[in-house]
Amino acid sequence: MSTPLKIAVAGLGTVGAGIVKLINEQGGLLERRCGRSIQVTAVSARDKTKDRGVSLEGLQFFDNAAEMAASADCDVVVELIGGSDGIARETVEAAIAASRHVVTANKALIAHHGTDLAKKAEAAGVTLAYEAAVAGGIPIIKAMREGLAGNEITSIHGILNGTCNYILSRMRDEGLEFDEVLEDAQRLGYAEVDPSFDVDGVDAAHKLAILASLAFGREVDFDAVHIEGIRRISQMDIHFAEELGYRIKLLGIASESEHGVEQRVHPCLVPRAAPIASVEGVFNAVVAEGNFVDTLMMEGRGAGEGPTASAVCADIADIARGINIPAFGIRTNDLKPAATASMDHHKGAYYVRLMVLDRPGIFADVATALRDNDVSMESILQHGRAPGEAVSVVLTLHETEEIRAARVIETISGFDGVLEAPVMIRIESM
Repeated sequence: MSTPLKIAVAGLGTVGAGIVKLINEQGGLLERRCGRSIQVTAVSARDKTKDRGVSLEGLQFFDNAAEMAASADCDVVVELIGGSDGIARETVEAAIAASRHVVTANKALIAHHGTDLAKKAEAAGVTLAYEAAVAGGIPIIKAMREGLAGNEITSIHGILNGTCNYILSRMRDEGLEFDEVLEDAQRLGYAEVDPSFDVDGVDAAHKLAILASLAFGREVDFDAVHIEGIRRISQMDIHFAEELGYRIKLLGIASESEHGVEQRVHPCLVPRAAPIASVEGVFNAVVAEGNFVDTLMMEGRGAGEGPTASAVCADIADIARGINIPAFGIRTNDLKPAATASMDHHKGAYYVRLMVLDRPGIFADVATALRDNDVSMESILQHGRAPGEAVSVVLTLHETEEIRAARVIETISGFDGVLEAPVMIRIESM
């Protein structure tokens, strides 16, 4: 009879407790599918007495996760602490040094140190797996690394943060402003007390950096991701987008061009008919373009106890089956250096909202700014007139280089009749 695969869990928060629960409840199913039993033998947390809804009886308990990774009776260390450095990194490095496989849900750790950790795992002959680090229960890492192994990936994009998607969905459906929905999301547990990582786009950028490495066979380069959040999106923008036939989504987008790899996270206007436009609430979705598979879209819950535990368990199952695939699909020696494309070279269409004084000459000034930067306007929206008062005006610009659009915005911002910084949102055709 095969020996059991022994698991040590570092971090007993919602997901950690969920892993223990899943393995306890699905043990028979896992054994049939993996050919060996899977057992949790050790756990680490700061408080041993806290009631987490699962029994810890018979398990080794450590208050230091790195110590557990180095000395517990285990084959696999599951890191669920979080954070790009500190004890989370120490725990993973200690596990690899002790020749133990690592499964992590820590997107910040992989985004910042994934290449280095993958090199160490390869040298030690162990697995570094992170399915749960991107898009929760959606098996996108396996899809990219294994299911699409025969494809050259030309681009990948997606809704990678459920909090932002929830906020934007409710703003549109209920006519609420950003601050109102954010407060409610915090009350419901969809957003943290400090929501910066979510609403400022950092969480999505961590995930995009990982996906871009997988897609294009390059070293992970989080610092190269262009990041914008959703704080400046107003109910007015939601309304204008709908009138123009679009919905606003925070997307992570990666693609290769003659200038290098574009990695960008920012709000986008996407056509209402695009499949990704209908992904609502806390759901995530990822769309990959391959030269043989064409377009593949996967949608599901991006966070939470169940989906994340499911993704962690998928990695554990691979290890139990003896499957050890390089962390980024190819060995680290074959990963190409990151080659970043400047956002100045990005080409696309743009939505620009202005708050201006309704007075003669303002549109002539805007037209001059467009002409001087060789940018053409596709459409203009203005509802009503209030001579001498502030009104909102929306311009949509034909495809142009980002540097030209930015110059137009800078010029318009300096006009006397423009009362606040213009809002610019990129339009994606999808």
